[in-house]
Amino acid sequence: MSENAPTRLKIGDFDFDCQTAKLLRDGRPVKIQPQPLRVFQLLVERRGEIVSREELHRHIWNGATFVEFDQGLNYCIRQIRLTLGDDALNPTYIETLPKQGYRLIVQASPTAEGDTGLSTKLEIPAAADPIATMPESVSGKNRVWWFVAAAICGGLAFLGVAVYFFVRPHNVSIEYTQLTDFNDSAFAPALSPDGHMLAFIRGCCRFFSPDPVYVKMLPNGEPVGLTDDKRPKCCLSFSSDGSLLAYTVRQFQTFATYTVPVLGGGPHLFVNNAAGLTWLDDRQLLFSQIRGTGLHLGVVTATADRGNLRELYFPPHEREMAHYSLASPDRKFALVVQMNEQGGWSQCRLISMTSNAPARPIGPDGECTAAGWSPDGTSMYFIASATDDSHASPVEWHRHLWQQQFPDGRLQQLTAGTTEENGIAVENSGHALITSVGTPNSAIWIHDAAGERPLTLEGNVMTDPSPPRFSPDGKSLYYLLYSNSAEATPELHRISVSSGRSEPLLPGIAMLSFAIAPDESEVVYSTGQGKESSIWIAPLDRKSPPRRIGHPGDNTPYFDSHAQIIFKTIEGHRNFLERMHRDGTARAKVISDPIIDILGISPGRRWIIVIATAPGATAPLPMAIPTDGGFRQIIAGTFCFPVWSPNGKFLFVPVEEATRTNPGRSLAIPLGPNEGLPPFPAGGIPPDADANIVPGARSVNRYDLIPGNDPSAYAFVKTNLHANLYRISIR
Repeated sequence: MSENAPTRLKIGDFDFDCQTAKLLRDGRPVKIQPQPLRVFQLLVERRGEIVSREELHRHIWNGATFVEFDQGLNYCIRQIRLTLGDDALNPTYIETLPKQGYRLIVQASPTAEGDTGLSTKLEIPAAADPIATMPESVSGKNRVWWFVAAAICGGLAFLGVAVYFFVRPHNVSIEYTQLTDFNDSAFAPALSPDGHMLAFIRGCCRFFSPDPVYVKMLPNGEPVGLTDDKRPKCCLSFSSDGSLLAYTVRQFQTFATYTVPVLGGGPHLFVNNAAGLTWLDDRQLLFSQIRGTGLHLGVVTATADRGNLRELYFPPHEREMAHYSLASPDRKFALVVQMNEQGGWSQCRLISMTSNAPARPIGPDGECTAAGWSPDGTSMYFIASATDDSHASPVEWHRHLWQQQFPDGRLQQLTAGTTEENGIAVENSGHALITSVGTPNSAIWIHDAAGERPLTLEGNVMTDPSPPRFSPDGKSLYYLLYSNSAEATPELHRISVSSGRSEPLLPGIAMLSFAIAPDESEVVYSTGQGKESSIWIAPLDRKSPPRRIGHPGDNTPYFDSHAQIIFKTIEGHRNFLERMHRDGTARAKVISDPIIDILGISPGRRWIIVIATAPGATAPLPMAIPTDGGFRQIIAGTFCFPVWSPNGKFLFVPVEEATRTNPGRSLAIPLGPNEGLPPFPAGGIPPDADANIVPGARSVNRYDLIPGNDPSAYAFVKTNLHANLYRISIR
């Protein structure tokens, strides 16, 4: 600060003493940690100017690694917002400028020295002596009661302090040690029982990936590949003696667990209809299996031949999937990682393995994708997209590491920032864990006769449950975009294919799924999860506010051919396909049978594709249902996401999944007049099918594509996730 700079500033509801770097409110010091205070001081000194992340790194985190700086800065900004009562979406104090930095935007004016409320000294009266302050009339027996009362008060005060220091969230020191150094991604870590061997998947995806499984000896061994097949896999775990590595494979309509020897040898099928398998001892297993003909995945224990099978937990809704669980060290409880009825991750659950006690939510109230136990069972760890900042945005898409004392201690967020974590493996010492740390970034690319080129460069494009879609004329793309800020929400954008100019259509409105009206005048969209979801309609010209329609639990809406809305709704423990008028009245089921999900509607509004179980079938599959009733056509013989071209002349069916070295493949199937479907195989198009399986079909070298009006011109979302495995020591 210069010599002529003011010594004290009035900043909104607060005062800042520039000489002592103290933040005050109503004359009292405000509690804020030293590092966030240093960040705030720099923003105050540069008030009204953009302070870049590079400047903050240089002035405050000089010498820190990228991961340490990124996590630390975002944590500090969040703590400053929490202290000031600032809103990240509509800030009063600190503005976040994506790709640029931060700026103090509130008016900061000098304050006179003598103003009240600026004292930097808080007068605290000395503790009174209980004997000296006793009334003179108190003596004898009454004096004894004064001593007893003083002792009780002192004991309660000591107990209060002890309880406070036990339950308050302590500051945790975290150190990072990099374990892999790939130019793509390593994720899904698993540790051998002796802690000497680390297994992981090196691939393009963060959940199921067709890429290979690797192992390496810790700390500096060379990674060795164990698998070379293209089956989508996840959920690695070692056998009790460490000789086998188990992993889950998604095959056709179900799951299976395969094992592979860690010292070499081919994989073999271990248990069918089993996902997320772990060993409880040499014989007893803990895994998830599908109940019935849907996707209802629940937790059981059994031997490899399904002897001693006992169901532990099945989520209430038949669409919910408890993908995997982790037993506590004493085998009395388990943490469950599960998907909700809309196909997104939900909050983790804690279940009992010894009683019929109901499951209860545990960990952060957000999308939980991984969990783990400390070796002594006193701590639980989670990776979740949630926030500990009550002033942060309602949708937090970065996944971070959390800790909670068992069974219901206070939550503490351990990592933060624009990087995110994936997978948890806890070391036997209990002082460190291994996770994948990376920076996700996605953009829309165009493929046409001129080659491939990026169309968007900033932010992250949302692909599930509403991927980008072309306008009917193919000249624009509609999509949901997260900015690169850690405080982002998914907002609707439109981009011109020719110019690359992008614009937000309804700024400040977060959406989870959307559909554009055929005349591009309106959008119908859903917000919220599960029974809290709701449907809204809004004009794209913003001349009137959005209108909420329907009932709680309605989601995934589309405009149909009769100026109505067709959508998915939750009834009891099932999902159903319904339609209603645009004002929310005249609700009716499209089909009487329950469905799993809606995947899309044809441009002519004749067909809607859903995931459902056909009568007499044993598993759900993608099928086309006439919106006006009639014959249902199974599209594919495995779980995939067919999509229509904007002009309704082609249906694209994915047949070969993408890997980190291969974009995958889809079939472009020509449709007849009025979107007539050609003859399909009885059970739908199988995986890896050639183009000759349907007359006139042709292969397109892309699995997840956004069709244009010609099969040779399409868009796709290219996701770059540079992530490596780190050992995180916690002290």
